[in-house]
Amino acid sequence: MEMARLKNKIALVTGSGAGTGESICFRFVREGGTVVGMDFNQKEAERVAKAVNAEGGKAYAQFGDVSKRDDCVRVVEWVKANLGSIHVLCNIAGIVEIGTLIETTEESWQRSMDINLKGMYYLCQQVVPLMIQQGGGSIINISSAVALRAVKARGAYTVSKAGVIGLTKSLAADFIGNNIRANAICPGVVESPSWHERLRRAPDPEAALKEFISRQAMGRVAQPEEIAALAAYLASDESAYMTGQAIAIDGGATI
Repeated sequence: MEMARLKNKIALVTGSGAGTGESICFRFVREGGTVVGMDFNQKEAERVAKAVNAEGGKAYAQFGDVSKRDDCVRVVEWVKANLGSIHVLCNIAGIVEIGTLIETTEESWQRSMDINLKGMYYLCQQVVPLMIQQGGGSIINISSAVALRAVKARGAYTVSKAGVIGLTKSLAADFIGNNIRANAICPGVVESPSWHERLRRAPDPEAALKEFISRQAMGRVAQPEEIAALAAYLASDESAYMTGQAIAIDGGATI
């Protein structure tokens, strides 16, 4: 265990089966917390929970599609019934749809909104009353640096991630009197299986990678562990005076 900033805290983490979500699960338990990982890929959610437990942590895997209200309700009810509380809600699950708004189909638009934004609405609606009852909590929503500085050909994605910031600020304003904090993390490009898959689909993956890296202000993309470190701070009582913020962690992209 690295520290104990999350000792006795129970965290529900969506998108737990890979990338940033996986790293956050590991970081939270290394900080002394208990994690319930929710992912639409049950096999990967179970893999991460098993690996976390092998390190001596305490993690549980739950199958769930954040775009489906019934799944969100079921997972939150499972946590309440089996662990009693949710001190930290970390909404990470998301997708990246490529294309301008003109190119974006209605189906692609709706998929982006359902997974990237509506899923957070569903889970917050279920978790906030529990946090009020228990005297407070921390909500961490993953937005994106593109919500602060748009890039080309990410129309639906940019709109959905800007909505995450609005959702976060609304939660922060409405429930500050209940000792509930809500903050958004706005990462730049993070190395992840989905990012590598997008590169593999390019006509020349190696050239695409070099061109992509050349556009990064720091000459590299983020490691998921770097995002997890910020999430651990926001989940802990060290950030008790911070709420309603959209925090860029993007290698200087939004300078």
